Amino acid sequence: MDERACGHPRVAFFGGSFDPPHLGHVAVARAAKAALGLDTVLFAPVGAQPLKPLGSTAAFADRVAMTRLAIASEAGFEVSLVDGPEPLGEPNYTLETLLRLRGELPGGGTLFCLMGADSFAGLRGWHRTAEIPFAARLIVASRPGQKLDDLEAALPAGLTIEAVPGPDDLESEVEVRTYLLRNRAGESAAFYLLPGLEIEISASDIREQARGRAGGAEPGRALVPSSVSEYIRAHGLYI
Repeated sequence: MDERACGHPRVAFFGGSFDPPHLGHVAVARAAKAALGLDTVLFAPVGAQPLKPLGSTAAFADRVAMTRLAIASEAGFEVSLVDGPEPLGEPNYTLETLLRLRGELPGGGTLFCLMGADSFAGLRGWHRTAEIPFAARLIVASRPGQKLDDLEAALPAGLTIEAVPGPDDLESEVEVRTYLLRNRAGESAAFYLLPGLEIEISASDIREQARGRAGGAEPGRALVPSSVSEYIRAHGLYI
């Protein structure tokens, strides 16, 4: 039965620095929305990432503004401040943010957590990481050719994974592979892989490009939406 037809929203949390938001972020969110029949993708710039003690290059307000510009024309994409700066500069923990979001969902709604392959590769180092897949179903935008062995290597200790048939009520041109995660307590959680998106854009490349432009270098290929590029230039970011 279609959850949306029953008034049960399917919402994905997409967190990150977005320093700056780029075309890769938008493409991953589009693919996830199509593959899993998502109603909403919440782009949530993070206040302070525990694994990045030096913080983000651009201020939180600038990253929020750029994210709004990047997704302005995308139906079903929204900016969320749920992962914004904590009091006293405390770090933001994904698990706590997901639990807060899940508590705000209407009854019967489904919460997902969308991330790229690079974030998933570092999942073992996250706060209370083994609990995250049970707070929200994981959607991982995979690298081309990624195998089940690669997924197992990145999983938190105590979790196992196995391939299972996917849902039969989703129609999408985007390939999605479905797995089941289990923990030592016997709990299970769905896990979705979007294989072979071949999106190779890094925020550090964009910041370097911005510095080059400030020095008079010719612009390279477009890595961010034009509105974000204009914002970066107008506010002198990443110079």
